[in-house]
Amino acid sequence: MTKSTRNRRVSVARMRTTGRVIHNWARNEACIPAGVHRPRSTGEVVTAVRAARREGRRVRVIGGGHSFTPAAMTNGDLLVLDGLADILDVDRTACRVTVQAGIRLRDLNDRLAEHGLAMPNLGDIDVQSLAGAISTATHGTGLAFGNLATTVVGMEIVTGTGEVVRFDTEREPERLRIARVALGALGVVTEVTLQLVPAFRLHAVESVEPLDDVLADVDTFARSADHAELYWMPGARRCQVKRNRRTDEPARPQPRAAYVRDKWIGENLGFGLVCRAGRRFPSLAPKLAKVVAASATERELIDRSDKVFTSPRHVRFVEMEYGLPIEHLPEAITRLRGLAAELSFPSLFPVEVRVSAADDIPLSTGYGRTNGWIAVHQYRGAPYEAYFHGVEAIMREHEGRPHWGKLHFRSVADLRDLYPEWDAFAALRTELDPDGTFRNPYLDRVLG
Repeated sequence: MTKSTRNRRVSVARMRTTGRVIHNWARNEACIPAGVHRPRSTGEVVTAVRAARREGRRVRVIGGGHSFTPAAMTNGDLLVLDGLADILDVDRTACRVTVQAGIRLRDLNDRLAEHGLAMPNLGDIDVQSLAGAISTATHGTGLAFGNLATTVVGMEIVTGTGEVVRFDTEREPERLRIARVALGALGVVTEVTLQLVPAFRLHAVESVEPLDDVLADVDTFARSADHAELYWMPGARRCQVKRNRRTDEPARPQPRAAYVRDKWIGENLGFGLVCRAGRRFPSLAPKLAKVVAASATERELIDRSDKVFTSPRHVRFVEMEYGLPIEHLPEAITRLRGLAAELSFPSLFPVEVRVSAADDIPLSTGYGRTNGWIAVHQYRGAPYEAYFHGVEAIMREHEGRPHWGKLHFRSVADLRDLYPEWDAFAALRTELDPDGTFRNPYLDRVLG
């Protein structure tokens, strides 16, 4: 057993199993697979895929289970890649690592720090598997930074016929470009080579500001830090703005007691109690939403990049997120304010607004444009359908593309035209999975 295996931690987002029922993290999706396989090598993945194909069963893969869609759900064979979670090669000079695709982002961040390396950008949750995060174009915030898939410079995939193929920037660069974001539709990603950066710290400043002032000049807001984002509680006039700037200053982390107070007691325990009360007593929901809005605080700290980017999230929710041309953000948020004011049951979660750079990955939500991002949430078990349908109607009118890992109601009929190179992806899918081994109802709906 290697040191990395001994030190591997169990993710807080590990899938829940009740009998043979598999749930995702939010527990809004479930399935009963024909079999659950836990391969510990690429060879074992090959064996599982070939056996399923031979016997006419579908195959899907689950990582942290943090997708809010049924992308990983199947009544065929389910592969759990927790046993494929080691770092295989580190090139500190080139700032590249090759890693097995089942590793969770939290563990990857810790391991990279040991080598003086870091991901250039991250989202605010680190419980996902690496393969799941890149395959759904998971992103952070920052005008100069694309989604996590843009850091991929090499991949190993087990195809629908059980063949092992490798793409990288030197060999098969065009296939690599297409395969980076694939929703698991091309095969099982078993290894990934990442282009990283030297480890760095972030100077984080969180402030409370009038929402109208921020929206009055979105470009200035987006350029006000390397990584800028805001959280706004529907109905409130002010929002919490987070600005993270890269720095060489010495670390000045938040004191442990303050971290526990803010991140665990405030943002998880206390917030969870408020959400449960709102779900149980709907008449209190509007007042409780105001309590959440008033709880936004200001703070400042300097710490290791991934510790600033990510936060513990234990209050379960469902989420919809759309990327749209950044210049459309003010109008879309203005319309969202109107929608939220008319809801019979308000959102108990803030709206999150971020930005990201354009890329050239055919199925990426950032293909060909700088994106503004609007994410809406609702506490698990509380009504969300009217809210999310209303948000999606607004996003459709602003050229919105749904985040592949989050709830949406779109289908291939109206998604295809949003991606100019859709047919290039479809052609590679036909080539790598000719029999549809990796299909499930969700992929049939969104990819055809």
